[in-house]
Amino acid sequence: MGIKLEVLLGVSILLILAAAYTVRLSDNVTSNATPQKELEFTDTTFTEVNTKTLVSTAFGTYGVRKDGVLTIRNLVYHTASIEHLWADEGRYMGDRVSLDGNIRIKQKEGFHYSAEHATYNKQNGILLITSRFTATMDKNTLHGNTARYDTRRKVFVGKEIDAVVYTAEK
Repeated sequence: MGIKLEVLLGVSILLILAAAYTVRLSDNVTSNATPQKELEFTDTTFTEVNTKTLVSTAFGTYGVRKDGVLTIRNLVYHTASIEHLWADEGRYMGDRVSLDGNIRIKQKEGFHYSAEHATYNKQNGILLITSRFTATMDKNTLHGNTARYDTRRKVFVGKEIDAVVYTAEK
């Protein structure tokens, strides 16, 4: 009793065809696509306005927007309550601006602050200083580790403060 060669070949062909129709081949190659720049600029001033007033201005020497995050080098920022805010780099993510490197804040009235890392919330005007900082006003000097500063109400709360404060004589 033997199997005829024709039957064996026919069954083999049917199995190969069945396997070929059940396996799905595609040319879709999943690759790690590199993010593309959405915007790139040099020496540009951004002006934010609402229907009534000027909200803020920001100047940068170089900037790029990738994946919805705007990164600006040598940022200079100005609002109604902040005369100038300088940083080596600022990253805009919605209403939040992450600031890094040589941050200085000059208020129209009050202390001047310097730090290395901070986050500014444009919507509520809160500046969170997340590194060691120095605040000066005339001869008054404050040093601390972290701080929270409400730029609109001018309320400053710092942690681990080392201060030299001069008061008026009465």
